[in-house]
Amino acid sequence: MSIKYMIGSWLAALLVCTAALADDAQTVIRVASKKLGVESLKSVQYSGTGFDFAFGQAPKAGAPWPKFVDKSYVRSVDFLHLASQVDRVRVQGENPPSGGGGQPLVGEQSQSQSFLIGTDTPWTQQLEIWLLPHGFLSAAAKRTATLATTTSGGTSYRVVSFTGDNGAKVNGYIDSGDRVVRVETWIDTPVLGDTAFEADYDDYQADNGVLFPRHIVQKQGGYPILDLKVSQVRINPDLTIAPKSANNAPNPPVESERLGDGVYLITGGYAVIAAEFKDYVVLLESGQNEARGLAVIAEAKRLFPGKPLKYVVNTHSHFDHSGGLRAFVAEGATILTYRANESYLKSVLALPHTINPDRAQTSGRKPVIEAVGEKRVLTDGKQVVEIYHLQSFLHHDGMLIAYLPREKVLFEADGYNPQAADASPPNPPNPFTVSLFDNVQRLKLDVQRVVPVHYPADGRVLTLSDLARWAGRENRAAFNGR
Repeated sequence: MSIKYMIGSWLAALLVCTAALADDAQTVIRVASKKLGVESLKSVQYSGTGFDFAFGQAPKAGAPWPKFVDKSYVRSVDFLHLASQVDRVRVQGENPPSGGGGQPLVGEQSQSQSFLIGTDTPWTQQLEIWLLPHGFLSAAAKRTATLATTTSGGTSYRVVSFTGDNGAKVNGYIDSGDRVVRVETWIDTPVLGDTAFEADYDDYQADNGVLFPRHIVQKQGGYPILDLKVSQVRINPDLTIAPKSANNAPNPPVESERLGDGVYLITGGYAVIAAEFKDYVVLLESGQNEARGLAVIAEAKRLFPGKPLKYVVNTHSHFDHSGGLRAFVAEGATILTYRANESYLKSVLALPHTINPDRAQTSGRKPVIEAVGEKRVLTDGKQVVEIYHLQSFLHHDGMLIAYLPREKVLFEADGYNPQAADASPPNPPNPFTVSLFDNVQRLKLDVQRVVPVHYPADGRVLTLSDLARWAGRENRAAFNGR
């Protein structure tokens, strides 16, 4: 992945021509604020239709984020009380369904998210307000802003910049008509590190003395996360925005369960299996972020003291399944992943994390990655871990599963995500679950226990019969021999 990918094609094409004093920046801010009606805008509610995209959930490594259709989208922003709420109804946008983020989506899904900016509100969340044209100008007016000019595609822009709460620049591009046409900044994400967060605005129209864009496109990591056509704008509506409860708790403490001789299941977050070999330890999955990665590394060292962590098996490149990999990079472990993921992970795991330095950044270690084909067996003559590539698996075409033949345990990610014990399987069944079961049959794996990375909240033990039931394959659950 190139630097141009990370910072966005727009910025890479820009040529900064001159710099100006802070007083000049404030003049530009005042003129643009008057043009857009910032002073008179106390609140806004805009609605429309379009698409949203699941960040980090591409169907294959390096591809754009998968798409959902927003049948309705309503965002309410209170600039006086610094609050925001989005309500949307989305439906399936990929046909056939591919990638993650909730695929496949059957019927309509309603989502509502809101927040009030307080002393502990993450900067990334606040950006939903400050990246709006009016929010950007309001924030820039209250901070030490600078001014530069730039050209792109033969068009000149004035660039107003200030430093965000995370230490990264926030840049607003203002055209000759004093309209904010683009706002960009950088945020930290576990896989991409310093990640571009960009918003483009066009088709401004006047509503009660306020100019507001009718087309909004947001991008993260170089690909769209929102593409919205605005059909209605309400200026200064009465809004009552109450924050929705959110689970911001840290990862729960790890717990270990013995699965066999030298094999442990580590729970308390995304499930991980640790297997002891004669001279080293192998971990299946890394956890969803650095904190989880460090926690499972510590637990593996407690379970198997004095033995190095030689390998970590990455099931696939989705960010919630590769977010903990850099903890293993810092540890010096080798990452095993399917061959189609190798070059992508090698590139993104070497990207800088300067906004929020992690252990890989401070250690200076680079990722070591080995490609896995259709099958790889790790063994020391006693311990055995078999790694297989799933074929015709639309969730991710580079998906690996692991099978422990002595324990007859299948370890899988996102093919079968168990629901509550009293839940009924969908009809038709989830195609990812069907594919997982059919691959198990194809490989002739004698499975007695299924361990999903998304472990059931009640901790119950799952069997091949459970997988078969949710795949609609109850009559094929018997082992058919290897």
